[in-house]
Amino acid sequence: MTGFLAKRFLQAVVVLFLVSVIVFVLLHLLPGGPARAILGPKGTPQQIAHFNDVQGYDRSLPMQYFSYLKRLLTGDLGESYKLNQPVSQLLTQRLPKTLMLTALSTLVAVLVAVPLGLLQAVRRGKVSDYLLTGAAFLAYATPVFFLGLILIIVFSQILPVFPAEAPQGESVSAIFSGFSGMVLPVVTMALGIIAMFSRYMRSATLDNLTEEYVRTAMAKGQSGRRILVRHVLRNALIPLATLLGLYLPTLFSGALVVEAMFNYPGMGLLFWNAAQGSDFPVLLGVTLVVGVATVLGSLLTDIVYAVLDPRIRSVA
Repeated sequence: MTGFLAKRFLQAVVVLFLVSVIVFVLLHLLPGGPARAILGPKGTPQQIAHFNDVQGYDRSLPMQYFSYLKRLLTGDLGESYKLNQPVSQLLTQRLPKTLMLTALSTLVAVLVAVPLGLLQAVRRGKVSDYLLTGAAFLAYATPVFFLGLILIIVFSQILPVFPAEAPQGESVSAIFSGFSGMVLPVVTMALGIIAMFSRYMRSATLDNLTEEYVRTAMAKGQSGRRILVRHVLRNALIPLATLLGLYLPTLFSGALVVEAMFNYPGMGLLFWNAAQGSDFPVLLGVTLVVGVATVLGSLLTDIVYAVLDPRIRSVA
């Protein structure tokens, strides 16, 4: 187990290094360079030269990269040119809120999708299976923004049950104080995840129901429910655990749309506003954080995968 974890950790370190290289290259691929992108077309050559001298962009690329890597290791992601705040401070304020939104959405999705997928597998080929499969395809094919609009129209205008705007506040506790405003954003994100996870759960369950250990358990006289819960469920959760770790970038893209729709003060809304205002340090800082989260999510997935299935450790 230790060797397996060490191998996966070293792979994660290499990928994180490559992520830092990609973000650094993106910064230097901006049209006209970072100085022109930030100062705009009206920036004079003297202003551009002064900016490059202050920021160190007049040095060689290797020296710039090592300086950039040194700042990253100390948590310095630059400064927002629109908000006049360090990017690390902005991310520290916004990241917990986005994590809470995505965690709640994922939790709701898993709690609904797992029993839904099991039900579809058990009822395969019956009316309930076709109805649930059709609903899942419809939810998965519908864009997130359209789902959000439907929920706002139905539950905020026609039936004024929940507010159309997410709770505002500087801290996570302030968000919890108006938790009714979290219902629509969470449900909007969860619907698409439920549709995908339930399909994977259905397929994984059907695959496991044909395995030898199921027939052996049936031959021993165990009930169908006991076999499903104690044997099939654990093995069917393995592909879902993999999907959870690799689904992080998609979760962030969904959070970006949802946060912009419901004015939720998270990292997605920060990215949206930065994109509209060409605030490149914020855009690159968010991109780096999402890349790191994706790598760590993949590493966590490997660990969970190995815990659920010891055969993975022996193969790896």
